[in-house]
Amino acid sequence: MTDRRYRLRLAVIAAVLAFLIDQGTKLWALEALWPPYQVVVEVLPVWNLRLGFNTGVTFGMFRESAAGAVWTLVLIKLGVVAFLLRWLWRGETRQEALALGLIIGGALGNVLDRVRIGAVVDFVDWHYAGWHWPTFNLADVAIVSGVALLLAASARPAQHGTRPT
Repeated sequence: MTDRRYRLRLAVIAAVLAFLIDQGTKLWALEALWPPYQVVVEVLPVWNLRLGFNTGVTFGMFRESAAGAVWTLVLIKLGVVAFLLRWLWRGETRQEALALGLIIGGALGNVLDRVRIGAVVDFVDWHYAGWHWPTFNLADVAIVSGVALLLAASARPAQHGTRPT
C-alpha cells in the first residue's frame, strides 16, 4: 500500500470513529439527560453531564443571531470540510492525516445535529468554584484534538530527506 493510501485510510478511520463515537454519545445523552438543563449527573466534583443545545457557533457565541441561520452554518461548515478534504489529499504526514480525519469527523457530527434538530447537542460540563466552561460534546473533543495534533506537527522542525511519518 502506498504511503498516500495509508494516510487517507488512517484519516477515514479517524473521521468515521470520531463521527460514530460523537453521535453515539449524543444519542445516549438525549435519552439519559432529558429534559434539558433539569437532569445533571455529577461524574466528578468538577465534571457534570448536563444536556444543552447550542444554536450558536463556538462556545455558544452568537446564539440569538445564529439560531435562524441553521442552513447558513451548515453550508459554512461543509465548506470548511471541503477545504480540509483538499488539505488531506495534499497532506504529507500520517500525523496530519490523523489530525484532519479527527477534525472532519467531529465537524460532520456537529453538522448532522444542526440538520437533524437545528442545534448541536452538548452534554459535557466542566466547572470549578461556580465557573463553568461552555458545555461541549465529543465532536468538539475530536476537533480540538485534531487542531492540537496539527499545531504540534507544525512546531516540529522539518526533516528534509526523510520519509514522512
